[in-house]
Amino acid sequence: MPNKVVVIYSGGMDSFTVLHKAVQAGHDVYALSFNYGQRHVKELQCAAQVCQELGIKHKIVDISAINQLLAGSSLTDNIDIPEGHYAADNMKSTVVPNRNMILLSLAVGYAVSIGANQVYYGAHSGDHFIYPDCRPEFVQKMHDVCQIANYEPVDIISPYLAQTKIEILADGLAMGLDYSKTWTCYNGREKACGKCGSCQERLEAFTLNNTTDPLPYE
Repeated sequence: MPNKVVVIYSGGMDSFTVLHKAVQAGHDVYALSFNYGQRHVKELQCAAQVCQELGIKHKIVDISAINQLLAGSSLTDNIDIPEGHYAADNMKSTVVPNRNMILLSLAVGYAVSIGANQVYYGAHSGDHFIYPDCRPEFVQKMHDVCQIANYEPVDIISPYLAQTKIEILADGLAMGLDYSKTWTCYNGREKACGKCGSCQERLEAFTLNNTTDPLPYE
């Protein structure tokens, strides 16, 4: 019997790659996406389309009410999206307080309810500078807690934790993945802006992999 796993799937290129990695490993994948009140739902639309094409069980859960508690992020609040690379200090405004702990906790509860023993999510080394909840020590502590939080232990799996987005893309391209089915830009306009940290990191990854990003840019 295939191993049943939950994949936190935003619709972005990192979680898209993680999703396919779990599928290609032969797991029985349950994809889980969250509307946490982010500025747009283009990523969620991409996620739904991909899961439909792959025939993967998929839930989009509306938890946007938590924004009453999580103020101060440019991704969820009335604050301008900063432009520039993630190495810039101003990108800290894109941190949503405690986001990954909340999403992982919900995903683990879902995993227990369906009898899955692993939860995958797409943290990577490029996130370590700016996002505390993508760092190895956070992932390890969450894994430890999820061994004892329920009667059934659940493993937290972050397959690209030690890799960069460049390396994630290289792995995805080797798998033959089509990244036109993903969305990365923090802005939800018809075309990607090419200026926010998320766009810049994505474009850099394609350039360093000697290939062209299939998404249209402004």
